[in-house]
Amino acid sequence: MYKVLIIDDEEPLREAIKILGDWKGLQVGEIWEATNGVAGLDMLKKHQPDLVMVDMKMPEMNGVEFLRIVEQDYPELLTIVISGYNDFEFTRQAIHSKVVDYLLKPINRQDLNQALRKAIDVLEAKRQTHSELITRNIAFNMSLPKLKEKIYLSILGRGFKKQSNQAFLPLIGADQEDNRFGALVLQLLNMQHVRDKRFNRDTELLYFAVANVINEVATEDDLCFSFPNPKQDREIIAIFTMQGGYPEDLAFRADYLMKKVGHTLSDLFGIVSAAGIGHVYEEVTQLADSYDEARSSIMAIDLHRLKGTTVFGAKERAGTPDPMSLTSRMPILRTALESGNMNHARIVFADFTKKIKEADSFTLGEAERMIRDIIVLFNDMALDLGVSSAKLPATGSRSSLDAAGLSGDFSTTDEYEQLLHRILDYYSEQIRESMTVNRPFHIEDIKEYIDQHYFEDIKISMFTEKYFLSREYLMKLFKQQFGFGIHEYMQKVRMDKACVLLDDPSLKIQEISEMLGYKDKNYFSKAFRNYYGVSPSEYRMRQEGEKK
Repeated sequence: MYKVLIIDDEEPLREAIKILGDWKGLQVGEIWEATNGVAGLDMLKKHQPDLVMVDMKMPEMNGVEFLRIVEQDYPELLTIVISGYNDFEFTRQAIHSKVVDYLLKPINRQDLNQALRKAIDVLEAKRQTHSELITRNIAFNMSLPKLKEKIYLSILGRGFKKQSNQAFLPLIGADQEDNRFGALVLQLLNMQHVRDKRFNRDTELLYFAVANVINEVATEDDLCFSFPNPKQDREIIAIFTMQGGYPEDLAFRADYLMKKVGHTLSDLFGIVSAAGIGHVYEEVTQLADSYDEARSSIMAIDLHRLKGTTVFGAKERAGTPDPMSLTSRMPILRTALESGNMNHARIVFADFTKKIKEADSFTLGEAERMIRDIIVLFNDMALDLGVSSAKLPATGSRSSLDAAGLSGDFSTTDEYEQLLHRILDYYSEQIRESMTVNRPFHIEDIKEYIDQHYFEDIKISMFTEKYFLSREYLMKLFKQQFGFGIHEYMQKVRMDKACVLLDDPSLKIQEISEMLGYKDKNYFSKAFRNYYGVSPSEYRMRQEGEKK
């Protein structure tokens, strides 16, 4: 069993770590706490923990001072640093101390346990190898990729300052004058399908495999470092570093790299992706511009180009027209969904989605925006109709669709249209369930409707959709209440009304047939004979004879 020491002056954070950590699964038997670096050193001497988690900002002795002492006096001790977002000044010392991992506040369960697992793996390796050199290399190599990822994300977010972060430049090759930098962006169009089929529904495993392939595809002169974008669902970022060369040569190599990555992922895993690449720059901080260019080129890809295969965006940013809007159709859709007329809703929605195919151009960027707009509009409508917010996608992203059980995959125009219809069906079902709970139902409502609309083409599906009840249940309930099936009652009302109308000699049989909603006179006459055993004319003659 292992021993862990947590050093942090904030009691809530220490409690959170104790609660969120999978201590039993990690074979941690003892957990000690200290409120600052001075107390932490005393606990080190007293309890000799295997792992220390230390906050970088503390009174009396902060994390930087603590790590310096630990590096000198306890070179074998494993540490995990806790710091604020992008606090590179404090983590500079952590690089020299070869910490296992870096945790950003606020700490979440997944990141915490991943960091702890890394540390435990190192401890296990130390037990097996008994080699100081191997142990230190394992710890450093396991933590380096995560640190590089955080550095690159800071650069892409335009928050990285070279002058104040000189210690980080060698880690990303930015200390070499002949290195050039660019960004490759991949959007995995059929991510959910590939994840479920090839990676046992494990998104992290899929991302890990994709990143490994990208890194291996790169040549010695064109190095790649890849990671999933934590802010964009389905997006992989690959930072490539190229050595020297003319701008035309660098552009050619970058374009070749993009296509090689896209085709390799397709061949190995069946991944359909949209790929974009930015310009190659001399300055590492211009990676943010390269990333923006790469993503813009993806968003400018015409949806009509998607044929179920990987597509590549051009470096020139295309103009993006205003996306089509569903807003004008929402009142009609709401009326249809509220009344349970799903067929009408589908017709209205299909008329909207077919315009995508008819458009001269419809880009991936417009497709993404349309999904967001539709979810926002449908969320507002559903909430207004009593649907619980817990059952609705939290945001307009495709990841929120995955959380709702909807695949957000599409790699052709047809698949995109199918996705939009799946969204409509999902909201229709949520509204149907809500209306079932909130709308009062009385079987007399159906009888009253038939009494007033007997001349219309009445179908039982009208009632099943309106009241969200099964056909069998409605028919059984109606017969129990009135002694007739729904069809029988509709026929009875029409025939009773026919007799009343036939008593008026001024009305022709054809006119009566139309007033009752029959297609033609012959159809009415046949129905009347089947019901009464005589034709309408015979019935009228009999009635006139009785009156005499």
